[in-house]
Amino acid sequence: MPTVDLRHALRVTVGLALGALSAFAELAVAIVATLALVVPAARTAVFDVTCWFAELERSRLRRYLDHPTPPVYRDVRALRYLAVRSLAGGLGAGIFVLIGLGVATAGITAWRMLTGHPLGDDQDWYDMPVLLLMGALLIFLAVQGLIGVAALDRRLADHFFGPTKEERLRMRVAALTNSRAEVVEAVNDERRRIERDLHDGVQQRIVSLGMQLGRARRANDPERAQALLRQAHEETQLALQELRDVAWRVYPVALDEGGLGTALEALAERSSLPVRLRCELGDRVSRATETVAYFVASEAVTNAIKHSAANRIDIAVTRSGTMLTLTITDDGVGGAHIGGNGLSGLARRVGAADGRFVVDSPIGGPTTVAAVLPCA
Repeated sequence: MPTVDLRHALRVTVGLALGALSAFAELAVAIVATLALVVPAARTAVFDVTCWFAELERSRLRRYLDHPTPPVYRDVRALRYLAVRSLAGGLGAGIFVLIGLGVATAGITAWRMLTGHPLGDDQDWYDMPVLLLMGALLIFLAVQGLIGVAALDRRLADHFFGPTKEERLRMRVAALTNSRAEVVEAVNDERRRIERDLHDGVQQRIVSLGMQLGRARRANDPERAQALLRQAHEETQLALQELRDVAWRVYPVALDEGGLGTALEALAERSSLPVRLRCELGDRVSRATETVAYFVASEAVTNAIKHSAANRIDIAVTRSGTMLTLTITDDGVGGAHIGGNGLSGLARRVGAADGRFVVDSPIGGPTTVAAVLPCA
């Protein structure tokens, strides 16, 4: 909306004006602090003052320029930032001074025109068009200058407040270590789930089958033995179906044959609740990404069926550049949280794939489970 854009531009201009004013204080602080560093006892106080000014700048950037920055900087980096930022702020101050002079000149010119005074001793007919053209050009240059100062402000903040190359490397190593732990935990969760499914489902069916065959073997009445054999045959079919379900949950064949879209269609068909699927992937993504996305959808659908009292489930899969976004929404009672057993396992699985996992489930619903996965 134009109104929103105008308010945003005004807020950014106010932020740049404040930055221009603070530049003079920052330059003075940078000079005094640099000289004071030769005194070892003053270092702590110097760094406290420079960090205080740096925090003011971070607050200005966040509030007026919509540019939050991580507070990763240390001591001397705050001093360096103030020294360089004061030059950028001085550039902004120069632009505002030129704007002020231009506004004053325009006001004087307008006043002379309204009062009938000539613009100069030797006024020609083309003086007014030339002045208007020069004014428009100066306005354009001033706006571009402010945009450039805003971009420079953001660039300097990213450079000085953000992590260094070594810090980024350490953060990446920590992330990979955590990811490896999540992979191990996700594998353990999957193993425990498979063991539980086999124990509670297939194993119980096979035990029941063995008991029925034993009773049929000991039966003296042929009709009774025949009935027990029929029951045993039915139990065999149920055990096979349970085994197929476990195998499907371990890794569905449709995922290999047709990709994520086909596997999700099969999941929707097998669901006891109506599932509306929207899959906009285009080309197939990597098998690892397809596997993680499928199991997120499968577990989310299972949770919705078991716990949410939902009437409908929506699954949406989209791809934007190198990222795949999977969203599962149900119209149930809500109240799900990422700390639950099933959802925490999904969060670990997604985290192990360098993805992001979000659960939004207010009391009363609806519940939205979303996973964003790299697919390049």
